[in-house]
This record gives sequence, structure tokens and C-alpha cells, in this order.
Amino acid sequence: MKLSRRRIFGLVAAITVLTGLAGALSFPALERHYMRQQATQDAVPLKLAAEGLRAALERYAPLPALIAERPELTALLNAPDDASLISAVNEDLRQTATTVKASDVYLMDISGRTIAAASYLEPGSYLGRNFDYQSYFTQALNGDLSSFSVYGTTTGERGYFYAAPVEDGERIVGVLAIKFNISAFQSIWRGADSEFMVADRNDFVFMSSRPDWHFRAMRPLSEGTLRLIAQNLQYPIDRIDLLPITAVPLSADAQQVYIEGTNRESFVLSSLRLPDLDWTMSALSPRRPATLQALNTLLIAGLSALLALMGLLAYLLKQARQAEAFAKEQEAKRLLETAVAERTADLQTALGDLRQTQTDLIQAGKLSALGQMSAALSHEFNQPLAAVKSYADNADAFLERDRVPEARDNISRISKMADRMATISAHLRNFARRPQQATGPLLLNAVIQDALAMTEMRLASEGGAVSYRPPDTEIWVTGGHVRLQQVIVNLINNALDAMEDQATRVVTLTLDDTTLHVRDTGPGIAPEKVAHIFDPFFTTKAPGKGLGLGLSISYNIVSDFGGTLSARNHPDGGAIFSVTLRPAVPVEVAAQ
Repeated sequence: MKLSRRRIFGLVAAITVLTGLAGALSFPALERHYMRQQATQDAVPLKLAAEGLRAALERYAPLPALIAERPELTALLNAPDDASLISAVNEDLRQTATTVKASDVYLMDISGRTIAAASYLEPGSYLGRNFDYQSYFTQALNGDLSSFSVYGTTTGERGYFYAAPVEDGERIVGVLAIKFNISAFQSIWRGADSEFMVADRNDFVFMSSRPDWHFRAMRPLSEGTLRLIAQNLQYPIDRIDLLPITAVPLSADAQQVYIEGTNRESFVLSSLRLPDLDWTMSALSPRRPATLQALNTLLIAGLSALLALMGLLAYLLKQARQAEAFAKEQEAKRLLETAVAERTADLQTALGDLRQTQTDLIQAGKLSALGQMSAALSHEFNQPLAAVKSYADNADAFLERDRVPEARDNISRISKMADRMATISAHLRNFARRPQQATGPLLLNAVIQDALAMTEMRLASEGGAVSYRPPDTEIWVTGGHVRLQQVIVNLINNALDAMEDQATRVVTLTLDDTTLHVRDTGPGIAPEKVAHIFDPFFTTKAPGKGLGLGLSISYNIVSDFGGTLSARNHPDGGAIFSVTLRPAVPVEVAAQ
């Protein structure tokens, strides 16, 4: 059937309208899809924020019990009218509060009356006040360590209270309580891309990165709940307001929420339950990125459709012109039809290649971003967190045995591990691109000794040993101290994992000039897997025991230093990994 130019333009216009209508109808579903993806991505920073909050709270939990052991507190509780003792204890508590950065430290007798406080010089001091109605007081009076989040009814600041009993022999004679400002715990959220809030079992927001969300309920509170809050003075009953939030489910773990205010804001909300605290923590990321991503996808699809329509229009117009000239130039028509057919085939092939290339690039970009983020966060923090857990368990055991110096030493080690994790976080993008952190001369033996210290806890708990003889002379290499230490720790841990079924596990470290060899006596590497040992997500471990990213990250780190990382099987059994680094000129201070 021959088509006139008017019909061709009408057909193209109709297809354009239908394509635009299909895009408009599919936009809501496409936007929800990207919001669900956004919620999945937010789960990782939400979990990290929750662990950071829990760690910040647990950091201060042992303090009341330690302070409560001071003999002068027991002496004052047994002689509450001793003026000189009251003055000495007040000043001692004031200095303690300054040292631990607490809002207040105060001592109560068994009736709940405050007889000494760090704030004794301040107008809003707790001295003389009775807190027998507070749950943290009653729990501590029963011999339990307790914590309780409340609104400061005396000072007006939000606080988190810890309490412990003060004992005189087998008898509880009072309660020692410490108050910390909640705003100190919220500082860990600064600089995050998402907003965070923490609600109690009644969906009452008492902690948030947004001050205008504080002390607002996400649902109406019953009369019974309000009476309980007023009885415990847990929150300012006169300030409780409803947070105008409307939720639309996206999936089992995500919601799209609207919060009314000066400006109506829309967020993608992901929640994480903290059962040990009976709280719910939520991350709210702006909806805008998902909307823009959906618009970009529709734009790409629209441009592709437009190219196809332009090709179709060109083809139809050429066909029309050929039909008009058929009577005059039959031979020209035949040649022109041949040329048009070839051009059309090339154009269709090019369009198909373009669509496939666009799809591949988009998918590769998303997979790369997701893989790099989850790999870095999971792998780089695993070893320091394991060390922190071991030190925390040791500190808890030492405290139970009243071995305070050893406990303090372990707490100090935990603090150093936290500093180390902050340093490591600067290297999390090493797997995604070549980092620009400074490298320079450093002592190879010093890095190895630090790496061995990182593995001491695992060796002590699981058994095993590391055989290493330091060099007779100092060896200087080019690199970064922290990242090179991470590589060595990873190779030692992999060697221990390879020998997990053996009764005797010994990892042998040897130095050959600027090359470090790490050898195990495990089953070795299968020949067909040697070529893929440093590929991302490739692992020889059982499912669930590794992501297959440690060696790939280590390979990239060593490459950044201008060195090489290789693997082979040892003739006597087991595998041997070799790290060869560039030599460096000695200096007084190596690059860190």
C-alpha cells in the first residue's frame, strides 16, 4: 500500500503520542522500582549508623559501676551529714564528669534523694532532688546495671542515664548515676547523605538528625501511654506533638513517606529494629534521586525511540519519493531501492548496537558501584571489628575480676582500633579507582610487626602461630603504612583459613630483600584457579565464608605502590603469596 507524505507524518505523530503516553503511564512504577533500589542501598549505611549508635552507648555503660566502687561514696552514704566528706565527694564527682564529658554525675541514697552531684555549683543542680520514681534508680537499687533515655526535667536537655548500685559489703546503700547529653550520640550522623531518627516502642521520636522531629510521635499516643510517660517524666509531656507523616509501602522493608511542614518533604524510609534497646532506627533518604533516575531512564528510552522514529520517517519519505519517480526513472528506482535497503540495514544494526551498549554500560555501572561499596565496607572493617570484639570481651572479663588496669588497657586498645577504623575508611574506595593517598619510604619490618599485632587475638583464640625472623638490617620500601599492613593481615588470615582443618597451623613469613613471602601448609591452589585468584568475587572458600574480594583489593593496593602480588603452590605443599615492593631511600619518618 502506498503512503502519502501526509499519512506518513500522521502515522509518526500517532506513534510519538503513544510512546509518550506509555512513558507517562510507566513512570510511577519505574520510580517505585528505583525507590526500592534506593532503600536496599540505604540498608548498609543504616546498619553502620545503628552499630555506631550502639557502640557510642555501650562505650559509657561500664562507667557507673567503676565509679560506684570508690570508697568515699560508701563513706558518704553511711555518714550523709559529714560536711567535709560532702564537699570532697562533690568536687570529686565534678572532676569525674569533666573527665568523661558527662552532663552530670550524682549520688543518691536508698530513698532516691541526691546527696552529692557534679553540678553542685550550678543553679540547676540535682542536689536534694529525689529520683525514686525513675526506672534506672529502681533497677540499680535491685542490684542491676541500668540505662534509660529521658528528657532532663531539671536542666531541660535531652539525656541518656546510666546507673549502678553502690554497695557496702553485701548491702546496697545507694545508687550512682551518670547523665550524658544525647546530642553527643547524634554527632556520629553528621555528614551523612540520609536523615536518621530513633523511636521507642511507642513510635515516639526522641533522637534525630533533624531537630524539628524531636519529641514527636509518628502515630497518636493512647491515654495509657501518655500517663506512663508523665509518671516516669520520661519526655516533656507538654511538648509532645504529632509528626505529620504519611507512609506508602514500597516493599516489606521500605516505605515512601511524606512529612508535612514548612515544605512538604518526601523520603524513602528504611527501618532497622534494635531489639536489645527496644528501639527502631530509621534512615530517610530524599526521594529526588530515585525520581531523577526514573526520568533519566525514560529519557534514554525516549531518545532511542526518537531515533527509531526518525529512521522510520526517513525510510517512509524516501519510499514515497521513490514511488513518485517510478514512472520516470525505473532504473534509478531500482538502484535507489538497493541503496535505501543497505542504509536501512546499517541503521537498524547501529541502533541495535547502540541500545545494547547503553544497556551494558548502565548495568555495569550499577553493579560496579554496588559491588565496590559493599566490598569495601564488609572487608575493610571486618578485621578491626574482630579485634574490637576481642578487646571488649577481655575488658568485660577483667572488670568482673576487678582487674581495672587490665580493663583500661583493653579499652585503650579499643579506642586505638576505632582510630584505626577511621583511617581505614579513607581507603574504602581503593577497589573502585586508583586512590591518591600519599605513599613514600617506610620500614617494611615495622609494617610487618604491626600486622602481626593485629592477628594476635585470632591466634590466641583459635590457635596457630606465625613464624617470622626480622631482618638483620632495616629494609626500606615504597608504600603506605596502613594499606600495606592491611594486605599483610589479609594474607596471614587467608593462610590460617587454608589450614583450618589441620591440627598444627603455622604461617611462615620470610623476607627476600624487598619481597615478603607468606606461606601456609594447606591444600594449595587448584591449577585451574591460579589464573583467577585475584579476580573480584572469586573465592575458594565455602559459601558464606568469604566474598572473594580480599585478594582483589590487596592486589590493587600493591599495584598502587608500584609493586606486584603473586601466588603459586609451594613444592612441599601449601600455597605461597609473594608481595614485591619497590625499594626506597631511607628517611627519618616513613609515609603513613
